[in-house]
Amino acid sequence: FVSAVCNFMSHEKCLKNVKIPCSCIAPSLVRVPVAHCFGPPGHYKRKFCTVCRKPLESPAFRCEVCELHVHTDCILFACSDCRQCHQDGHQDHDTYHHHWREGNLSSNARCEVCKKTCGSSEVLSGMRCEWCGILAHAACYVIVTPECTFGRLRNMILPPSCLQLFSRNFSKLHCFRISENLQTESDEDDDVDGSTQVSAKDVQISTDSSKQTLKIFDGNDAVKRNQFRLISVPRIAKNEEVVEAALRAYYINDDQQEYELQTFTQQALLSDDVINRNDAAEDSNLGSVFRDSVPEAWIIRAKPKDEEVIRIYPAWLKVGMAYVSLRVNKDSTTQSVIKEVLPLLGRQTECLQNFKLVEVLMGSKQVQRMVLDNQELILNRLKDIRKTSIRQMSQTRFYIVENSKSIVRINLFVGGLPPQLSPEEYTNILKDELAIKTNVVSVSHVYQAQGAVVLEISCFSEAERIYMLVKDTTVNEKPLNAVVIPEVM
Repeated sequence: FVSAVCNFMSHEKCLKNVKIPCSCIAPSLVRVPVAHCFGPPGHYKRKFCTVCRKPLESPAFRCEVCELHVHTDCILFACSDCRQCHQDGHQDHDTYHHHWREGNLSSNARCEVCKKTCGSSEVLSGMRCEWCGILAHAACYVIVTPECTFGRLRNMILPPSCLQLFSRNFSKLHCFRISENLQTESDEDDDVDGSTQVSAKDVQISTDSSKQTLKIFDGNDAVKRNQFRLISVPRIAKNEEVVEAALRAYYINDDQQEYELQTFTQQALLSDDVINRNDAAEDSNLGSVFRDSVPEAWIIRAKPKDEEVIRIYPAWLKVGMAYVSLRVNKDSTTQSVIKEVLPLLGRQTECLQNFKLVEVLMGSKQVQRMVLDNQELILNRLKDIRKTSIRQMSQTRFYIVENSKSIVRINLFVGGLPPQLSPEEYTNILKDELAIKTNVVSVSHVYQAQGAVVLEISCFSEAERIYMLVKDTTVNEKPLNAVVIPEVM
């Protein structure tokens, strides 16, 4: 058996033992979303993409922290399940579990459980804990004790609870000296190459008059960026069959009855036949022209709903449940959702004003958080997200978060300054070049020999502004550099 979505292969007798989640449901199983740190693209021999499970035959990306490998066009579909290296003030861990990553093991790797070979250079197989390094078969790792002891290097490892990083929009990428210039070619080239690579087989068979190749966009954002996926379907395909193929191309596991295809003129398809909406005489002409012309383009749209069931995740982890399901309608607001969710979490005596609803986009390269307004209509918010990107909706969660008055303290290391200056002179340079606000920014450490300082910042937006500005600033024709420093607890 072969999965039509992620190319997972299994013997019939082995299906009952399959534990690996498909790429279309993997994001929903992530406990704490953590973005990846992708370095510059490179060539990786005998490695496989974690999303589509195919070999990395062209330049691909690798996460510098958890060793996840993905194609350039699959990076958008990688779920944010990187190894958590620090706490951001919301998590409270007593024990640590293994952080399993599938495949890309050495050919002589041996299973910790059965002691047999579990590595392969032919397919994506085997599991490795990215903390302690133990190896196991996909069928064996589920019986390994879940608690991780960090392995042989445990005396040299700082667990996540020992490091704190106030990370509204900062990630591990900002703490490491990893190049953020991930594009080696123009956006248009990347989009076309990626789309062609995904559907190489489909493009080849589309020369047959019985097949047709379609460009599929998943929303307004994809249209604006010219990012599409190619699908190949029979010319006599029904509307629902094409919708199903389009959803599969974007790793979406929803019911195809909830979606429809629209053209760029925003006219929904009214016929069951996607292309052949004319009579038989025109049909034959369309078939001959199609092979030599640019494939037609369509947009996946979600059909409007009067009610939906959404998941609300508690931001505190000791509730005993991963999430609660809640039915919302056109009158449901953020405040009414909070009011309904609190009793389900055993917090019915709490004041509504002590909580907020946070929308979290679990992107592969960045986890973005946005606090929703109390009067925002939830159904309208879901509609806006799906209109922007159907894929983005599958990577969006809603968290109920308890308001806290924790003190924000971001430490930002700034290097590249002239050496052997006094703290006052460094402060004046930063005022002139970066326009720092002294009421929220102070110089906490000075390294005169290296020409570097550490800034202590008590405002997220100011820290983000300074970080971005430093990358484009030079002093005495020498570029500055910035690294966010986690606080060692």
